[in-house]
Amino acid sequence: MDKNTSDQKQSLHPFIIAIVLAGGIFLGYIIGINGMNKPSVFTKYNYNKIDDILDYIEANYVDSVNRYDIEEKAIAELLADLDPHSYYIPAEETQSIAEDMQGNFEGIGVQFRIVKDTILIENTIEGGPSEKVGIQAGDKIVFVGDSLIAGVGVSNADVMLLLKGPRGTKVNIKVLRKGKLIPFSITRDKIPLYSVDASYMLNKTTGYIKVNRFAATTYDEFVAGVQNLQKEGMEHLVLDLRGNPGGYLQAAVEMTDEFLDGKKLVVYTEGLHQDKYEYITNRKGVFEEGKLVVLIDQNSASASEIMAGAIQDWDRGVIIGRRSFGKGLVQDQHEFPDKSALRLTIARYFTPTGRSIQKSYEDKDAYFNEVDFRYENGELLGLDSTGAHQDTVKYYTLVKKREVYGGGGITPDVFMPLDTSYANLYVAQLRQYILPFLYDYVESNRTALEKYNVASFTNSFKVDAKLFGEFQNFARLEGYSESFSSNAAYNEGLQLLIKANLAKQLFQNEGFYRVINSDAPIIKEALKQIKK
Repeated sequence: MDKNTSDQKQSLHPFIIAIVLAGGIFLGYIIGINGMNKPSVFTKYNYNKIDDILDYIEANYVDSVNRYDIEEKAIAELLADLDPHSYYIPAEETQSIAEDMQGNFEGIGVQFRIVKDTILIENTIEGGPSEKVGIQAGDKIVFVGDSLIAGVGVSNADVMLLLKGPRGTKVNIKVLRKGKLIPFSITRDKIPLYSVDASYMLNKTTGYIKVNRFAATTYDEFVAGVQNLQKEGMEHLVLDLRGNPGGYLQAAVEMTDEFLDGKKLVVYTEGLHQDKYEYITNRKGVFEEGKLVVLIDQNSASASEIMAGAIQDWDRGVIIGRRSFGKGLVQDQHEFPDKSALRLTIARYFTPTGRSIQKSYEDKDAYFNEVDFRYENGELLGLDSTGAHQDTVKYYTLVKKREVYGGGGITPDVFMPLDTSYANLYVAQLRQYILPFLYDYVESNRTALEKYNVASFTNSFKVDAKLFGEFQNFARLEGYSESFSSNAAYNEGLQLLIKANLAKQLFQNEGFYRVINSDAPIIKEALKQIKK
């Protein structure tokens, strides 16, 4: 393995961890169509050995024990021998997971991160309570109520407990801005969690929509995005599902229905205790005729793969990118009286051609590290470098009869290698300094930056030598001790990330994607495919 490949693997390891964690949150949809009202399986047997053992321990063990803690650990061990996506959700985590999938929560409406023991506001939610009172990106929260929270080892969970709360309640905070402590009184409200990050025109006839997950509000957000772009003249669409870990199956089905005409099979599910259930398109869609390109990568999973698979099987559009994650299992969620829950795999899903794209999970460590393995073996830089297609059965698309693959994810129609200009170890090491640097930069240059809108910023703002030098000096002061690279491509990639993250601070997620996509090879390829 050469040094570049090794560096790429290391630099991207955080993203691998991210998809594993995100997959645990977002994978699956409750589909217990034929059995949700059945008596609980936990009362099926009169004799319960686990309860008997716990009773015996409690009555006879030499020391005192916490029965609840033992049960929690036992449940995790019980599930360890099942598939990778059957897991236990502790009570303290169920609310945040539900909020994420419902598409809203109640709080003050900020995105934040903790840098050097200080809470930095990354962005305010558009239309949220914090934006309304004047909170800005780059503000540092020093006090919540009378409690000092800067420099005291506060955690993300601590911050959420302090800032979230019932709609209509107030929280008083003090933020540090340009060396001054400014008080704000914020009335908490319902805060939307958007799953459509960006929706804009790539050119006069082609639109772009980025979907980050499939939640309860995703379909409505998507349809609104399509309709708005059609008003701007959209005839063709690039749908970006890269990094989308999945979510609600129904949301993916409803979105796919907007692309397929007539009565067409989107996906079917089947399990040992679950009868075959087919999801069929049933209405006139908002985008059944224009050219369609779908972007996927190694972190596109579950519901993303369902959608990409249906589009591919019906020859409705072109799939561009890299082989998807390979998660073809469906989960049902069983909730317990203490608000904890068990998410259990109950079925597999199959694309319209009958493909199961689930990759092997015989070795669970290998299962989650398989994406890591793709970095090692070079698959993300070259198509099919290791014979990635695991299925020996051939499948053919339903219209053009093209050969497609199952068993290990959705293989794109057009392969695009990983962009190593900013996916490399050098950029990964410096990336941590970008946001702290930009907080100070925005604070010092807010007046000059206010002249831009998102389009003019994307087209004309430059990360020039002066600004890039300021960033390098900042990184040095903050602890970066390595040499700065002379590789022009790497520095251009770093400059692009600086500009994209600055755009995010100024114009939310859409600003980020407008910049990062402005010269991206995969976007150029998508536009090329649309012209064919």
